[in-house]
Amino acid sequence: MSGLTPEERLGRLRSSIDNIDAALVHMLAERFRCTQEVGQLKAEHEMPPSDPAREARQIARLRSLASDANLDPEFAEKWFNFVVAEVIQHHTEIAADAREGA
Repeated sequence: MSGLTPEERLGRLRSSIDNIDAALVHMLAERFRCTQEVGQLKAEHEMPPSDPAREARQIARLRSLASDANLDPEFAEKWFNFVVAEVIQHHTEIAADAREGA
């Protein structure tokens, strides 16, 4: 990026950040589409909304991936826990709706 003014460099970096943010939003939307389907499947078969063993495996896997990517593993775990809490809430609501409809 040599030859660019600091303002131009800042603009390019911010543009990249904006593109990454957009990609993250779209990926999260796809993730939640998949987890909604998981929630439906769990509700249909009266499975619990959370799976602590799977969550523990995912945390270990994501911490390792984060470390390999030079991202703070604690941050990766916090992000995952935040997302999983939302997913479990959705699964609980789906199960409640399924029981009411039965």
